[in-house]
Order: sequence, then C-alpha cells, then structure tokens
Amino acid sequence: MKSRVTNVVVVGGMLIGLMACNGQKWSEQQVDSFVLVTQEDGPTLSYSPQSGVKLLTEDGYAFKDLNRNDSLDAYEDWRLTPQERAADLASKLSKEEIAGLMLYSSHQAVPSAELTEDQKKFLSKDHLRAVLITSVESPRTAAQWNNRMQAFIEGLDHGIPANTSSDPRHEAKATTEYNAGAGGHISQWPTSLGLAATFDPQLMYRFGEIASEEYRALGIATALSPQVDIATDPRWTRFSGTFGEDPLLATEMARAYCDAFQTTPDTRGWGMRSVNAMVKHWYGYGAQEGGRDSHFASGKYAVYPGNNLAEHKLSFIDGAFKLEGGTEMASAVMPIYSILWNQDPSGENVGGSYSQWLIQKQLREEAKFEGVVCTDWAITKDMKVLDSPMGGKPWGVESLTEAERHYKILQAGVDQYGGNNEIGPVLAAYDMWAKAQGEKSARQRFEQSARRLLLNVFRVGLFEHPYLDPEASEKIVGNPQFMREGYEAQLKSVVMLKNHDNKTLPMDKRYKVYVPKRHFPAIPGLWGGISEEKTVEPIDLALVRKYYEVVEQPEQADFAICLIEEPSTGFGYSAADVKRGGNGYVPYSLQYDDYKAVDARSVSIAGGDPMEKFTNRSYKGKTVKAYNRDDMLMVSETKRAMGEKPVIVILETGRPVVLSEIEPKADAILVSFNVQHQALLDIISGKNEPSALLPMQMPADMKTVEEQNEDVPRDMRCYQDAEGNTYDFAFGLNWQGVIKDERVKNYK
Repeated sequence: MKSRVTNVVVVGGMLIGLMACNGQKWSEQQVDSFVLVTQEDGPTLSYSPQSGVKLLTEDGYAFKDLNRNDSLDAYEDWRLTPQERAADLASKLSKEEIAGLMLYSSHQAVPSAELTEDQKKFLSKDHLRAVLITSVESPRTAAQWNNRMQAFIEGLDHGIPANTSSDPRHEAKATTEYNAGAGGHISQWPTSLGLAATFDPQLMYRFGEIASEEYRALGIATALSPQVDIATDPRWTRFSGTFGEDPLLATEMARAYCDAFQTTPDTRGWGMRSVNAMVKHWYGYGAQEGGRDSHFASGKYAVYPGNNLAEHKLSFIDGAFKLEGGTEMASAVMPIYSILWNQDPSGENVGGSYSQWLIQKQLREEAKFEGVVCTDWAITKDMKVLDSPMGGKPWGVESLTEAERHYKILQAGVDQYGGNNEIGPVLAAYDMWAKAQGEKSARQRFEQSARRLLLNVFRVGLFEHPYLDPEASEKIVGNPQFMREGYEAQLKSVVMLKNHDNKTLPMDKRYKVYVPKRHFPAIPGLWGGISEEKTVEPIDLALVRKYYEVVEQPEQADFAICLIEEPSTGFGYSAADVKRGGNGYVPYSLQYDDYKAVDARSVSIAGGDPMEKFTNRSYKGKTVKAYNRDDMLMVSETKRAMGEKPVIVILETGRPVVLSEIEPKADAILVSFNVQHQALLDIISGKNEPSALLPMQMPADMKTVEEQNEDVPRDMRCYQDAEGNTYDFAFGLNWQGVIKDERVKNYK
C-alpha cells in the first residue's frame, strides 16, 4: 500500500487537507510542528513531517506507517485490539529495543522546549521510551518539548512513542492566592492525605478527572501514583503522600483515584484521555521500623510485630485492582523499596523488587496482576552512605553486581527498571538468562515484558496521536474552572480540632489580629547542606489585611493567629551519634519539646547492613530535639501575651502530632494538609465552614507511639483535649460541634 495524498488548501496560515471524493475518510492539517489527521469513525492521528513517517490508507481510513516499510503491519492497525497490536510489535522488536522499553529515565526537568544531548542519547542509543519529568517552565513549553521529543523518536526503529510520566504535581502552594477569574500553571489541590480528610471518594474521583486531563495536556500519560500504602506507623516520613491509616478509607480512595485517571469519559474505558496509574508501593511500606524511610539504608526494614502484613494488601487488591470502570485495574505497580523483615516463607530478606515471593507469587499469581511492574528508582545502583537518600538502594543484594541485580529483578517478574537510563545492564541480564535457561526462554521473557509495556502505550492512544497543540494545552492546564474546584477541595480538607465553647470561630468581623513571626534555626537538609537561620512572616500579611486589620503588638489585637508546622526531628539516624560511639539510630519524635525514648524497644526487630558491625538498631534512652521547637514556644508566648483573648493555631502537617504542648494554649485549632493560606482565612472568617475529618489518630503522647505496632492501624491512645474531645480517626468539628454524619458512620 502506498501513501495517498489529499488535496490541500491554505486556511488561516495552516495547510488543510480536503477529503477526497473516492471514499477517503480522512483529512489533514498542519498544527504547530506536526500534521493532525482527522477521520470519520476513526481515531485522530498525528505525525511529524520530519520523522519520515507517512500515511497509509485502507478502506478509506488513514494509518501511520511507523516502521516506514510501505505496508500496514498489525501493530499499526488501530482497528485491532491493543493486546493484538502489543503482541505483534513485541515479536518484531530486537532485544535492544525491548531492553530500551524496560528502562525508565531518571528525573528530567523541562526548562525549555529543546531536548538535551543526554535525552537524545538515551532516546536513540539506549532505546528508552519511558520518561519521568519534573518541573516544567509552562504548559506551552511542556507541549512543545513533548512534540520535539515525539518527533525525534518517531523516525527511529519501529516508531514507538514516548510514554511520559510524573510524580504528583497538583499540591497547593500555601502562599499563592486564589483568583476565581484567573488560571494558572496547574490546578492546586490538597495533598493525598488532605483529600482523604474529606472522606469523600467522589471528590477524589473528580480530582482524578481534572488531574488526568491536565496531565494529558502536558504530554503525561502515566502517573507515578497513587501512593496507597496504609500508613500504620505515625512517625513515618511518607505519611503525607498516603490516604491515611485506615484500610477501608485508603481502599476506596485508591479505587476512585485509579478509576478517574484511567477512564476516558466518552469510552468509559481506555482512550486518549486516559492516564496509566502506577499504584505504589506493593506492599507494606507503611510499617517501617521506628518510622524510618527506606530511601535510606538506615530505614531499609519494614516490620510486622502485629502480624498484620495481609491488611496492607487491601488497598491494592480491593481498591486499585478492583475498579468500577472499564479499565478494571491499575495498569502498573511499583514495588516497595523495603525489606519485609522475615515475611518471605523461604527466609529471603531482600527489597520488594528482588523478591520472587512478593512479585511472582503474590502479585502475579495470587493477585492475578498482569500489568507493568516497575522498580522504584535507583535500586540497582550501589549504596553510598547510610544517612543519605542519594545513591542506590539495593537492599538485601548489596553483594551482587549491577548486572546480577538486574537479572534477579527479571527473575522476580518485574518489567521495568526505575531511574535507569542505560541499556547495558539490562542486556547483561538477558545474557545471564539465556546462559542459564536458553536463548528461547530469554527471548520469551523479554517479549512478555515488552507486551505489557507496549499495551500501556497503545491503550492511551499514543501510537496514534502523541502530539499536542500548545495553545490547547495552555487553555486546559490550570483553567479557571479547574482552579476553582481545586480551591473548593482545599476548603473541604481543613480539619477543625478545637473551637472553645463552639464560639471562638468564626471570627466574622473585621477584627484586629496579631500574627507572630516564626523563627527557623539552621537545620540540616534531607538532601544535604544546612539551611540558614531565619525569622519570617508565616503568612502574607497583605492577604491577611483583606480579612482583618493587622497589628504589630498582641495587646493591640482582638485575637491572634499562630501558624506552626509538625515537629521536625530528622530522619531517625544521626552521624553525630556515631561519632559519639553510638549506633547512629535515634528516635523520631512527634512532640516539640526534647524527647527521650525511655519506652522504645531495647532490641530492634530488624537490623544488619554491610556497613554496620551490629544488628541491634535500638535507640532506647536516646534524646532527640525538634528543629522547630520554637513553634511551641511561639504559641506559649503568644497565649501569655494575649491573656483571655483568643489564640487560633493553624497546624500544617502531613502526619500525626502529639498536641499536648499546643492544645492547652489554643482556643481554636485548624489542621491544614498543605492548603493555600487563603483557604484557612476563609474558614477563620466564617466565609466557609470546616467539614473535614482526621484521616489518622492524634496520639496522646510518645509513650503510646512507642508502644503501638508499626503494622497495625488505629492502635494508639488518642489525645483528649480540654473540651473533652478525643482526637481519634474520623474526628472533626464544624460550627455546631462534633461532626456525626454519614461519613463518620461509614468509616469510624
């Protein structure tokens, strides 16, 4: 079959193809740097004139000749099912092309529309097609960069388009101001934990509809989300990215999120509006010993003293894998970094992506998951130091070479290597498989992963239409409607914990308000370096003045607003402790004052590392200080200065907090899960009423935190305040008092 050319005319500076009279059902026009093909009863196509790809026609329809062989291959025929097309293409690919599909790029910023030389290298020489992007300069720039990338690779090999992905990018910025008439770079929403605080899966679904539309307008077809880990340890640093600690709530939020992201409205299933959901982290990540994070070698172990690992699976098998829409289940899974200590019946203690028991046995066979499994980032690289998230995370397989780690991951049933731009180790793993089990078996194993990886590209329409209209992207991303709905969700995510005598709030007149400054000491950063000591205004006073008269002295004020953040005590490991002769392990604390871990375990459950000569990681008896202890002092000093006048505390947090040091000094407490300050002022002023509920327990003290089991949800004694209210899961106040609605009945 030959490419058939339409008659063309120029309209408004663009080439417009006219449908021919001989039964041709398609026409084409120039848009930006690509050609857009529209057709009757068929999908929209797009291609770059520079790529060498031309159109083929059959039965009056247009098809892209992606491998430029002048014939219509099965994988180019959009009339076939995505499964048939994926199988056909997988059988045609060289092992090098398949190895490229199995790569997932390191983080790529998009500051301009141009590809970097490094990007061109891994796209061409390494055949990589899964690209993770971080910051983008603007929606227009993102669209232009996407078009350049797709044009660059369209003319290579078999014309496989890039599948671009993103970590969550919709979280609100506290200092920005909402303007109902203005758009923005992207709509702003609460964190996952904040959305969970609404206890409203329908709102979560609406978020997914909007977020996925914005993603596709940025060229993003895979979301490295949602994080459905059940956050059963309150100290855990990744608590904020979850849907909280309750399995039922997390399960229903996970289902709504994946359903909305993956469903194209007009097909009620897969289509050109769909975004693949890569649900993470399979499974049990919320049970990290001592709350430490397995991005660090010091946090490589998850433990299950309550024998409750199975419950951590529910948000996957009953949520993300049991969707109500036509896509049926999440299309991809990212396994846990951590070693699930002593859970594998074989006795093997290795990170999640290395475990045949976790991937092949439980995920593939028991859960019947046939989608893509992609490792978390950089697990095949060597570890550098215990107390840094930089470097590799080869937990449990530190003695293996990089190629051997790739081979073991392949044996476990994984399809893709996160954060790896280089093809060499993947091909080495292929050779190891071929040597051990034969060339035919190695080829079959590679094709199995290729089919899964290609299916996630076919189903979202990228083989047909990978290009973007930059003007359309600008209109979609952050449009006024999406911004408004995001802002309304922020309002619904704020929890009111305290309102003295049900009358401190709202402050619905133009009162005089005092806002004390926050002091930040110099503290070490998570990624290295030391921050500067500073004293800052915690909120834009120009914004506050739209609601109240701001005064400089507490005696001048009618009330005060104190903005504080959750206690910050590091990440559970201290190089200074090692220098003092200790094992390096120190407690996390959820209180502001100095904390001594007298109730901690004498002997840790898990332990052992090639860089350590001991296995006991206990921190019992050690003391840790909160870097932001001054938040507590600021609240106390403000209350003392204000006397009987109300003090309103805004707690910005992403995990549970011991509030015994704060609550007695506060007349009202609002909990913010990373919302715009304007939303908080709308609630304080009475413009909106609080309606959210706690998606977690607030512990009575650190003793109950130490005594709870890392793997068991809702097993702490909860804090009771001066009003007699207990800050338990599903607790929240509105203007009338304690909320007792259907949400509370359904989940509490």
